[in-house]
Amino acid sequence: MRNTLLAISGALHESVEMKFLPSQLALLLGENEMRRNLRPLLKYLALLTATICVFSVVFHVIMLYEGQEHSWLTGFYWTLTVMSTLGFGDITFHGDLGRAFSIVVLLSGIVMLMIVLPFTFIRFFYAPWLEAQMRLRAPRSLSGDVSGHVIICGYDGIAIGLIRRLEEHGIPYCTIEADPAKAANLHADGISVVAGAPAASATYEAVRARDAALVFANLGDAANTNVTLSVRESAPDVPIVALADEMSSVDVLELAGASEVVPLKQRLGEHLASRVAVGTPQAHRIGRFEDLVIAEFPIENTSLRGRTVRDTRLRELTGLSIVGVWERGVLMPAHPETVLSDHSVPVIVGTEEQLTELDALFIIYQLHDDPVLVIGGGKVGQAAARALRARDVRATILDKDGQLMDELRECADRVVVGDAAELEVVTGAGIAEAPSVVLTTNDDATNIFLALYCRRLNPEARIVSRINEEWNLEAIHRAGADFALSHSSLAAKSVLSILQGINLVVFGEGADLFVEPVPLDLAGKTLAESGIGATTGLNVIAVHAGGESITNPSASTELASGAELVMLGTVSQHQEFSNHFGSRARAAPSSWRARRFRGPWAAKRTADATGRGKSPHP
Repeated sequence: MRNTLLAISGALHESVEMKFLPSQLALLLGENEMRRNLRPLLKYLALLTATICVFSVVFHVIMLYEGQEHSWLTGFYWTLTVMSTLGFGDITFHGDLGRAFSIVVLLSGIVMLMIVLPFTFIRFFYAPWLEAQMRLRAPRSLSGDVSGHVIICGYDGIAIGLIRRLEEHGIPYCTIEADPAKAANLHADGISVVAGAPAASATYEAVRARDAALVFANLGDAANTNVTLSVRESAPDVPIVALADEMSSVDVLELAGASEVVPLKQRLGEHLASRVAVGTPQAHRIGRFEDLVIAEFPIENTSLRGRTVRDTRLRELTGLSIVGVWERGVLMPAHPETVLSDHSVPVIVGTEEQLTELDALFIIYQLHDDPVLVIGGGKVGQAAARALRARDVRATILDKDGQLMDELRECADRVVVGDAAELEVVTGAGIAEAPSVVLTTNDDATNIFLALYCRRLNPEARIVSRINEEWNLEAIHRAGADFALSHSSLAAKSVLSILQGINLVVFGEGADLFVEPVPLDLAGKTLAESGIGATTGLNVIAVHAGGESITNPSASTELASGAELVMLGTVSQHQEFSNHFGSRARAAPSSWRARRFRGPWAAKRTADATGRGKSPHP
């Protein structure tokens, strides 16, 4: 019976392939590029046929000269056996003239049949046919009953980081790829992709933009404008988040219909500038979660350096809690015995009033007031310098492009033109006195080199750096950077925060906030008894249960069944949590979490659908 089913299955498969092959060939032959490819192939086949005919005629002439007589079919037969190197030997010449002719035919056959023909066939027919097959495999529409998904308009480094985070949160997505061959490769790699033109309205109908939670336009400024207009034609109410390279493009994208425009390079420069250590020590607010403020506080030149987390008595004095400590770019758990050094940057959580009280305690301390050195005068470097100027912090920009001199003078107090790799140049720019160095070049290898170079020249400086690829994070920290942030990570976090309807919280690379339901094995236990911190290193900064949130929970807080944990830590720590607790039965996500992931426009779209509201888009 099993053999019978296998035979039927094989027959059906062959039948489907036989029916599919003519459609593939029809599609292939209908393409202009394929028709252009067929011309040289046909020309070569015509040349080969003519050569065989000429050799067959010469064969008859020489055979008659030697006194042998053969049919015309025999002439073609002899020519093909010699050119293909089969050489049966049943028909041969007796004289040297015939043997010389046989050598010519043999060598011609080796070149024309064994070398040129295969390459010509593969180049002009087989390879295009395989590409056509691959293009046919690329999905042309979103399959299944997918809704509430995120549509990504291009697959790039930013998309890769965003997709990883969406998968972590269980949010469906779809990527648009203009090249069908690339779309087929992505589909084979397990990426949800649809082949289509990003600026075509039909593409957004194919990916069900009307049912999407958000459209992310991550192309160039002009392309993002076209994308926005096309999306608005197909889905007037769907939220659109667009990236902008130029600040002047923000207004254009908003007029085109974008719900949110993220000037990524501007934001990246501002976040890098906010991490410098200069002036009066103050808590740097990096985000909020409900009524909880998350901040970082520099320890350098304060009375907290050299103390343990317990000895700081920060919670006793202000009510703030230290939930993590940055050490040279690595987020470490805040154990009571953790010693804070000059380069330590504790992560603290509490209310705005408590942070204000902390700032007042340390107003008597003064950090270095020398200019911050910004290496790299591109858009990110200029944005960093402008952000520093807004804080009344002096900045020196070092760039080797002298044509940017006038532009750089508008945002920095001093401009130095030269190569930062040269000792005289970087010394003249003030590396020895700089309290902080901001690396903003667009090349990771250059930033890694400069981080190592600047660390050797100024061991006490705080070095913050831009990176493009997240996998260079360890290298930049090994080189000496205290803080690093990639534009792809910043973009992904920005989109996810907009989608969730929460404030953007930007830690360094690798650290984030995670929301997980309380594992059933931990229900009824206190936070101390759960062992979450000891086992994984994650810090629970809030517990949500029964429609209420307990922020900054104490060790005696009981974890109720169905509650959710809001935890701060690294990606590896979150993975450890999943490995340790994820294999056990979990409580289902609460409706509160589901509402958070609907996005900030969900209520508006519902109101529009029922006629009780006004569309939030132009």
